[in-house]
Amino acid sequence: MKNEFAAERLDVKAFAQAGARLAGQDALQRHARLLAETQGAGADLPVDWAAQGELRPALGGPDQIWLHLQAKAALPLTCQRCLGPVNVELAVDRSFRFVADEDTAAALDDEVEEDVLALSKSFDLPALIEDELLMALPLVPRHGTCPVPVKLEAVDPAFEAESAAKPSPFAVLA
Repeated sequence: MKNEFAAERLDVKAFAQAGARLAGQDALQRHARLLAETQGAGADLPVDWAAQGELRPALGGPDQIWLHLQAKAALPLTCQRCLGPVNVELAVDRSFRFVADEDTAAALDDEVEEDVLALSKSFDLPALIEDELLMALPLVPRHGTCPVPVKLEAVDPAFEAESAAKPSPFAVLA
């Protein structure tokens, strides 16, 4: 019997035990928080992803449940230098270890290097994909070299002329 796995309600343990693989391509509009970063632009752009489950042997204990996730997307963002559009390539390639519950995951989170998540029979894989792509966003999206010259000064000649025409408040005291 072949197991069918659904990304929206993934039984992570069964997925890992089967060594199963899921892959797909979603439209950006399916990921509302990612789409919000683009101010609604590019709703039809693809988000490619793949997930692989595996059991890894653990010393003196039961096998560990792991999920390897790869995802990529290109988002149309706003360059913070020239304020023009810039396409930002995002890529995620991470592995997650699953443990029995949230308390165990929280306790191990500070102790181990790997990412630890709580085991679930209805894990929301698209939400994890979106979370990881959001964390891959640059803090300040910008071009390597802006396509237009960037004005790097804030001097306004009209403001300077008006400031020079006003008398200094200290001049009245003299």
